[in-house]
Amino acid sequence: MHAVMCREFAGLDKLDYAEVDAPQPKDGEVQIRVEAAGVNYPDGLLVQGLYQVKPPLPFAPGSEVAGTIEALGAGVTSFKIGDRVVTACSGGYAEVVVAEAARCFAMPDGMDAADACAMIVAYGTSHHALKQRANLQAGETLVVYGAAGATGIAAAQIGKIIGARVIAVASTDEKKQIARDAGADAVIGYDNLKDEVKSLTGGKGADVVFDVVGGDAFNAATRFMARNGRLLVIGFASGEIPKFPVNLALVKEYAVIGVFWGNFTHAQPEDYAENMRELFGWYHDGSVKPLIEGRYPLSTAAEVLKRVLGRGAVGKIALIPGS
Repeated sequence: MHAVMCREFAGLDKLDYAEVDAPQPKDGEVQIRVEAAGVNYPDGLLVQGLYQVKPPLPFAPGSEVAGTIEALGAGVTSFKIGDRVVTACSGGYAEVVVAEAARCFAMPDGMDAADACAMIVAYGTSHHALKQRANLQAGETLVVYGAAGATGIAAAQIGKIIGARVIAVASTDEKKQIARDAGADAVIGYDNLKDEVKSLTGGKGADVVFDVVGGDAFNAATRFMARNGRLLVIGFASGEIPKFPVNLALVKEYAVIGVFWGNFTHAQPEDYAENMRELFGWYHDGSVKPLIEGRYPLSTAAEVLKRVLGRGAVGKIALIPGS
């Protein structure tokens, strides 16, 4: 089989599209023929050695795949060969992967493989952030940074399902339109964030901020939070991890809350499974719908990651083996 291999922590050009042995399922695992592998911002950080964790070399990046089960490890009774599933796993940029059966979810009939990938990390992260971490309530104001990205679109759609008022933040006219299409009630840019949010909320500020950007955008949020607000720290797409003046949280009485979806899925597997059931239900009734910007050959992973890290992508991107 072919896979995208990281053999050293280095620039994206060092990724190697190579022929390697297909992994075989161990006890409790399934082997999956990949139909689509989702691309996520952290993938590009991981191969450069810039992420929170560093897997042993060599490895294939990629954390979400959708495809068809081709083989079962010992003890697997929840699936059969031929079932279509989606899962979070390691080594996703490959034609074949193995995954724990317990972390696989059956895809609803007719579900697009790229859509299914978006449900895992992008929608999974946004759902966990707003549900378990922020406890977002109907009638509250939610500010979504990076609103044209896969997680931002998910946050806007889920925020509307919950009944929040959504203020989306995006950097270009094209991205602002994507945010409007996702259901945002108001859309603004990154200039004058504090004044814009204060104006749109009648001076109250934001109840919840969904921050995947960091840097100056985070700094602005620390100054427009409402009392009892929740500032969600999800990522640092700006490339800058900000410093937080804790006196602001004291004076304004709001909370800064970390969101690490990967930890959540392992620490609270039952809640993770329930979240996925809820997301698939929303997908089935049309309440959520990922924006798939493009489907690209697996061999072009390095070029795709460059666009994602450069914040040039919108929505979700999928890599397609054999295309």
